Amino acid sequence: MSKAPIPPSRWKCTVAYDGSAFAGWQIQPNAQTVQSVIEARLAAVFKTPVDITGSGRTDSGVHARGQVFHFDAHWAHDSQKLLTALRIGLPPTIQILTARKVPAAFHARFSAKGKVYHYDICHGGFADPFTQAYTWSMARTLDVAAMRKAAKLLVGTHDFRAFTAIPGSGVEKEDTVRTVKRLDITTRGMRLRIAAEGNGFLYKMVRSLTGALVDVGLGRLTPADIEDILASRKRTQRVFTAPPQGLCLVKVFY
Repeated sequence: MSKAPIPPSRWKCTVAYDGSAFAGWQIQPNAQTVQSVIEARLAAVFKTPVDITGSGRTDSGVHARGQVFHFDAHWAHDSQKLLTALRIGLPPTIQILTARKVPAAFHARFSAKGKVYHYDICHGGFADPFTQAYTWSMARTLDVAAMRKAAKLLVGTHDFRAFTAIPGSGVEKEDTVRTVKRLDITTRGMRLRIAAEGNGFLYKMVRSLTGALVDVGLGRLTPADIEDILASRKRTQRVFTAPPQGLCLVKVFY
C-alpha cells in the first residue's frame, strides 16, 4: 500500500521593492512586474513553476517596504537557506526580507487584518536627488492645518466609493465600505507625510485620498467639500489621483 504524498509547506514572505521600473505588483502580459520577477526566481530555485499570492496589488510605480506573499512548495532545508536562495537571483530593487513556514490556513490576502501606507510629499520646493523618486514634489506650500481638518472627516467606517476607481471600471458591484483607523499628517521642514492605516483599501484609494487632501492644502477644496464628496458616493473629476511615486506600502497586519 503506497503512502499518501506529503503536501507542500506554505511559506510566508515579506518583500520590499522599489516600484519605479515595474508595471505594478500583479502579473501582466508583456510587462515586467514584481510578482513575475519573484515567480521567475522561485521557479529557478524549485525547478518548477511556483505561483505566489500577494496581500494585494500595488500600482505601477508604487513602492513597498512590507508587502507580503505566500506560496506552497516542498523545501528540505531551513528558512534561512530558502531566504538566501531567493535573494541571490533577484534584482537589487527587490529584496525578500523574511521567509517562514506558516500553517496551511494562512492566506496573504484573506488573512490580512489591516495595512499601513505612507505617502511622502515635498512642498514649497523640490525633493533632493536622493529622494525625488519616492516623493511628490510641488513648488507651492500646503495649508497643513486645513488638510488635517479634512483628514479627520475621512477617519472611520465609510463608503469610499467616491475615492476609488474611475466610473465604468466595475466598482459599482464592489463593496466599497472600508474602515480608516488613522489618516495622520506629519511634517518636517518641507517634507510632509500622510500615514493611512485601515482594514483595507480600494483601488487607488490612498492616492485618491492624498490627491483630495492636497487640493484642500492648495485651497482648491475645503474640508466641507471633502465631506460632501464622501457622502456623494460618486467618483467625479473633483477627486485627483496623486502620482504613484510618493506611495509606499509599509506594513500588513495579521
